[in-house]
Formats: sequence, structure tokens, C-alpha cells
Amino acid sequence: MKLLKLLNKFFFFSFLSVFFIFNHLNSNEPIDIWDIKNIKKKNAEIKSDTGLIKTDTNSNIGLNDSELIYIEEDKKIKSHEIKLVGLYDPAENDLSLNMWELSDGEKIIKLIEKIQKKKLSDDAKNIYKKVILTNAFPPENNINVNEFINLKIKWLIKNDDLDLIKEFIIKNDHEVFNNELIKYYLDKNLSLGKIENACELFSIIKNISENEYINKYKIYCLIHNDQKEIAQLQYDLLKETNFKDNFFDRKFDFLMGYSSDPEISISDENVLNFHLSYLSVKKFTYETNENTKKIIWQYLSSNNLLIKANDIDLEDREKIKSFEKATHEGNYKETDLLDLYTRFQFNIFQIISVLDAYKLLPNYEARALLYQAFLVSKEPDTQIKLLELLKKEFDDDKLDKAFDKELTRLIQNIDGDKISFENSDFYKLQLSKLGNKKSKIKYNNKILHQSKLINYFSGNTSKEKIEKDLDKMFKKIKKNKKYYFSTKDNILIESLISDGIKVSEKYESMLELNKSNIPTDIEVMINDGEIAMILLRLVEIIGEDNLKDLGTETLYFIVSTLNKLNIDKIRNDIILHVIPVKV
Repeated sequence: MKLLKLLNKFFFFSFLSVFFIFNHLNSNEPIDIWDIKNIKKKNAEIKSDTGLIKTDTNSNIGLNDSELIYIEEDKKIKSHEIKLVGLYDPAENDLSLNMWELSDGEKIIKLIEKIQKKKLSDDAKNIYKKVILTNAFPPENNINVNEFINLKIKWLIKNDDLDLIKEFIIKNDHEVFNNELIKYYLDKNLSLGKIENACELFSIIKNISENEYINKYKIYCLIHNDQKEIAQLQYDLLKETNFKDNFFDRKFDFLMGYSSDPEISISDENVLNFHLSYLSVKKFTYETNENTKKIIWQYLSSNNLLIKANDIDLEDREKIKSFEKATHEGNYKETDLLDLYTRFQFNIFQIISVLDAYKLLPNYEARALLYQAFLVSKEPDTQIKLLELLKKEFDDDKLDKAFDKELTRLIQNIDGDKISFENSDFYKLQLSKLGNKKSKIKYNNKILHQSKLINYFSGNTSKEKIEKDLDKMFKKIKKNKKYYFSTKDNILIESLISDGIKVSEKYESMLELNKSNIPTDIEVMINDGEIAMILLRLVEIIGEDNLKDLGTETLYFIVSTLNKLNIDKIRNDIILHVIPVKV
């Protein structure tokens, strides 16, 4: 019996040992730390299986490090009601979940307001997009979650990229704050005549909070897709919420075929009402004016409902001004406006003395006279002068986009070799807007930043190889007593060193690095770990300029800042964009 009891104890303890070993192995399985749902699931399993987890700080006994991380993350999410809203995982751009947390909310809002007032270049916009749309915890001070999310939504609307907006709405379908963005997406697509794109959204997203305007859209889309029975059901449900809208009721009855009376009411309160008006009014006509909403102009343009340039009465000053504004907003082609200008009648004396005569006319007539004078002029200097004055007339009335593409086209047709030095600045400025569409890199292995060392930043060269190639370059340069290390050279070398590329001691004396002169406020933020705030400052500094147009010293401190933050992916994009010579 004693032997039997001993054997039983042996097997019992053996079983316990195996159980705990197996349990320990399972507890160390790798888990995606970015997956918040997985974190919660794991914590729930720990609570369920062990019974050890409580809300107090003494609940961590018996748990390994990985489990403690998950528990703390879970507590953080629950206690602060944090919502991760965005498109990009932090790792995509070497960022982090807590990139905003250490910054003051009020300072962030003020800086973003300054940025929003600028017409950002594509380079600045690209960095800003990565910062604002990365999933990250909101700042902990002086801003709440909804205010933080609204910063993202406002930028998406201002940026006006419908594909990006759609992606954002779909990826953040679980949130109720999307109403403003959904409404914008629906309205913009409808105004562009893309009804299918607007209605498709309802078949993709699942969570739409109670919003009358969006629900009216949903009902219309059901009718548009010939799902009238479901539309009727949705309409009945909407009416049960005390919904009252006599205009929509009448349009609904008409579209469903319940009413045979002709509809005559037109509403431009919003683009959905305007669209329903267009569908239901037999002889639809609409008179635009200077106060017509931009989105209504867009709808009219997309549906070919705008008055033609040849039909405009030249005596109707308001109609002409309205036409110019609509062109500026993209609802008419620039060529349509220029065709309108050719209809004005000027005498020969006004054409000959155009530089004085245009000053005596109303602004829109002055533009017409300058354009007609340009058409009859043959001298390149005179042509450039007239185009410069015409451009100024548009700019002064804040109509710059009404004469943008056509200005560039007309400039290209002028013989630049015959333009005097006095008028060359305006000519060169307009040509510079065309940019260099060719992008093939030209290598020169006699100059560091033009050599094939640059390929390292595209991920095509290993560290081992780059160290050997760098050593060979330094060996050549040391023999060349006339070689001067440029700022671009320093940008390249400092970035390589930042990534752990070793420079042989015998060449270190040749280098003069760490002269990037990072602004004091950015240095302070680097020390404080305010990652997102630093990137916003860089966006503000770049502003309306292209990276290529910035001075090399500015580029140097931008890259040095990114090196200190270990944000290599954004840094690499900048280096590859501005450092190589492209032909």
C-alpha cells in the first residue's frame, strides 16, 4: 500500500510538472502588440484561466513580463478610453503609438492651425499625411479624443482625396465620429456625377449613427438601385423617429411613383436636395449667381447644366463675374473663360495703348483687353509683359486658378531666346512650375553624394558592402587634396553613421559633421520625446516649398533631426528625393 501511495504521488507531481511547463511555454507565444483586440482577448484569457487579474496594482503576481505588458496596455486603453483612429500602423514609418502623448494639446492645435493656413507643397503634405493618419494614442493634456480625431477629419476634407477618405471611413467603420466625413464623401461624389461611388459606400460600411441627412441618402440610393421595397421600409423607420421634411417627402413620393403631380420645387440647401430637384422637375433650370455654393456649381458642371460662354450677355456684369469665379473653382475650363474674353469689343486705340487703357476698365473687361492684346502681339517682350499684367489682374481678385494652366501653355509658346533680361524673371518663374518629369539618377563616383553610395537608402545595398564602398571612396578622396566636403556629402555620411555604418579611424579626421544647426525648440522637443510635434514643425518649415528648393543647410538639419529620432523611412524618402542628381 505504501508503495502504491508513493507511486500515485509520483505520477501526480509528474503530471503537475508537465502541466506547468506546457502552460509556461504557451504563455510565451509571440503576439502582435499592435493588435488591440488581440491584447484584450489575451488578457481575458489570463483572467479566465488564472483568476489572478484584478483592477489593483497587486494583481500581477504569477504573470510573466509579456502578460504584464498586455495587462498594462489593456488598463491604459480602458482607463483613458483611447481610440486608435487612422490608416497607418506606426511601424510603417518608424513612428510609435505614443508619438503624441508627451505633447501639449493646445500647442498641437495652434501649430496645426498655422499649417492649415498654408498651401502645402506635395513634399510637406506627404509628411503631414503620415503624421496625422498614423494610429497613435492622443495627447494626454489639453485635448480630448474627439478633438484629436477631428484634426484628422478636417485635414482629410481639406485634402479632398476621395480615395483616401473612403479608405479612412472603411478602416474606422466602428466609430461614430465618421458622420461628417461620410457626408462629405457622399456630397462630393454626387456633385461630381459619381452616384454609384456614393451609393456603394452603404454596402461596405456597417456602423452609421442616427443621422437624418445620411439616412436620406441611404433611402435615395436604395431607390436608385431599384430596391424600392427596402427603401420604403427604411423610410417608414425614419418617419417613426419623428422625422419631418416636407421637401424630401414629396421627392420620395415622386421617385417611388406614388405621385403623378408635376414637381416644381427646387432646393439648393444641399447637394442631395438639388439632385432630387433635378430628377423630379420636368424642365429643370437654375440661375447661378456670385453666391451660389461651390458644390452646386460643381454639380451643374458635372451634369452639363452650366450656361455656355457664348450664351452669356456681355452687359450682365454679375454673370461675367460669376463665370470667372466658377472657372477659378474648376467648374469651367480656363479656355471657356478666355473664349468669353474674345467676345468683348474693343477699338483699335484701346488695343494699341493697352498698357494705359486697361486701367480705366472694370476688372473683368481689363482682363479681356489684356488677353486680346496678347493675341495680336508678336514681340516676345510685349507678350511676356501682357501675360504678367494679366496674371496680376487675376491674382488681385483672388482668381489665380482661373488662369493657371493656360498661362503655362501660353508661356511655353514664346521664344525664350528673344526675351530681354528685364522680363526674364517672370518667364523663368512660370517655366519652373513645369518641373523636371525625368527621374533617372546620374551617378558620379568622384563625388560622395552623387556616387552609388546613395543606393543604400533605397534598401538595395547591405551594410557590409556600403562600408567597403565608403572606405574605397574615402581612400580616393584623401589623395585628392582639392576635394571639398559639401553639405550634401555631410548629410549622406551622417545618415550612414546614424545607421551604424562604421567609418575607418584613419578617415575620421577628414570629416566635419554635426554642424546641422537644429533649431533650439526642436532640440528641446527631441530631448522631451515629442515625436509627432517635431514632425509637425518640419512640415511647417517646409511649408509651401518643395524639398528641392530648400537650402542645403535647412535640408541638413531636417535630416539630422530624423536621424536623432531614428525615423529612417521618412529620412530615406527625403534623401532619395533631394540628394541624387536626376536627368
